[in-house]
Parts: sequence; C-alpha cells; structure tokens
Amino acid sequence: MRIILFTLFVLVISQFGFAQLTESDTKYFSELEDSLKHIKEKVFYSKKESNRVEANKQFLALWNFILKDEKSILYPFDSLKKDVALVFSPDKKFRIITWDMRKEDQTYYYFGFIQVNNSKTIKKGLFKKEITSQYEVYQLLDKSGNVKTPENYLADPSKWFGMLYVDVIKSDDDFYTLIGWDGNDKLTQRKFIDILTFKPDGTPIFGKDVFKFPGKFAKRVMFEYASEVSMSLKYNANRKQIIFSHLAPNTPDPTLEGQFQYYGPDGSFDALSMKKGNWVYEPAIDIRKDKDKSDNVKKPEPEKQTPIYKPK
Repeated sequence: MRIILFTLFVLVISQFGFAQLTESDTKYFSELEDSLKHIKEKVFYSKKESNRVEANKQFLALWNFILKDEKSILYPFDSLKKDVALVFSPDKKFRIITWDMRKEDQTYYYFGFIQVNNSKTIKKGLFKKEITSQYEVYQLLDKSGNVKTPENYLADPSKWFGMLYVDVIKSDDDFYTLIGWDGNDKLTQRKFIDILTFKPDGTPIFGKDVFKFPGKFAKRVMFEYASEVSMSLKYNANRKQIIFSHLAPNTPDPTLEGQFQYYGPDGSFDALSMKKGNWVYEPAIDIRKDKDKSDNVKKPEPEKQTPIYKPK
C-alpha cells in the first residue's frame, strides 16, 4: 500500500512539479506569445475605447485557446508582464492572469483566467472518497459593477469582483491570500486583500471570513484613497505580516470623513498577522528596520485633486 501511494505521489509531482517544456513546446508557445503581444498593443494603447474593446475580444479568445493546453502553465509569457499580471501561488497550485482595460470615463474593465492544478475529492460510495489531480482553467468574469459592498462579496469565477492581482500568499492550509489593485474611477483608486479557496470539486471561490478587523466583518479588505497618491500594501515574509499604510484624510476636518478622494497615507503603518487561521489587525506597528524606498508614500495634495464636492 505504501509503495502504491508513493508511486501516485511521484506521478503527481512529475506531472505538475517538475514537468518541462520541450524545445518544440517552447517554440509553439513563443509564437503564440508573439501573437498576444501584437494584439495587446491595441488593447492597452489604442486611443479609442471602441478599438480597445474590439482588440480585447481577440486577446481574450487567443488566451482562451492557449490556456486550454495544460502545458501552457509552464510557459512564463514574460514579454506580456508589462501590461498583464501573471502570478503563481508559492506552491505552484495555480497561476492567476489578470489585466485591465481603461474606459473613456476613467473607470476600468477587468479580465482574467486562473489555471489550476486541481485536486478533486470525488465520492465513490457512502463512506469512500477518491482524490484525483487534473489541470483546469477558469475564465474570470468581472461583475464588480453590480457589487455594492465589495468587502462582503463572495463569488466564483463567473461572478468575480474584478481587479489586478499582484501577489499571492500561501496563508494557511485552507486558503490563499491575494493582493490586488483597482483603478476605480477618476477620483479614487483601491487596493484589496482578497482570499481564494477551492471547493471539493475544484471550483475557485473568492472571499472568505478570515479577518479580525475593527468594525469589519469582511470576506476581503478594501482600502480606498485619492487617485493621485500611492499607498504601500505588501507581505513581509520575515515578519509574516501584511503591512500597509494607514489611510486618513489630508486634514483633520471631520467633514472629510468617508470622502476617500481626500484620503492618503499619514506616515504610519498597520499590519495583519496570521494567528490561528485568521488575519488579525495590529495598529501602528514599528517598521523602521523593515522600511524600503517604496514605503515612502506621500499624503494627497488637495490642490491637485478634483473633489466630488467642496465641504463647507
């Protein structure tokens, strides 16, 4: 029995962990990558929105064709990374591919796929289950325009809350943590700490109640702030924390509370620490020994912003 289990383990590892592309495979995917690269210039840089939309239809169709081939998960698509986010989970279980397309009103469409080396639990009787491994790909369909409360939203790929994913953290045996960005609109932008789990049948699910955060019962955490400024949000592997800029209005005027076009980093930092399977909020942490240049974010400048209205 041990020999059989070990053999199955080796087969799974060889299929997903140490498989390599042949020279002909690499040539094949390189040619497809060139086609993607040609189309993406129109998707991201055409001046007319109608041209970007039409080019994106071709871009989506070609990605869909390419990713049906399970070997595609081994190809890096490096030349696309300027405009397309391609991020692997640390354990190589999945790769998530996302990109945005700017609208003329300065809001965004989001598109993507998730490639998964899935482990499925299949019932074989009343008390018997079997675990199988196979490659699957899911297209991510952005439904964020219909979502009023992003932090409480739970969805599968067909009802995805669209964003660009820039990092994946293997947080716990039961879930992955994703760092994402959303351009939102001309006044504000947003960053997210999202959660990804997989159902027993392998279906990806976005959002999970794992946050211990003051005043929130969130399935993902959202930070909204002025479009002209930047905030730091990153995982610190040494501290095993997600560290982020504390956001606040640029002046102590109480009428600015909740008007996020006036929000930006105030120079302090908070964190989420993993404790017993939950991300637990820790305010006002000291990061002087861990700070890098990207943490030198600036507060928003009121004279350079276009507010929804001017508070009296």
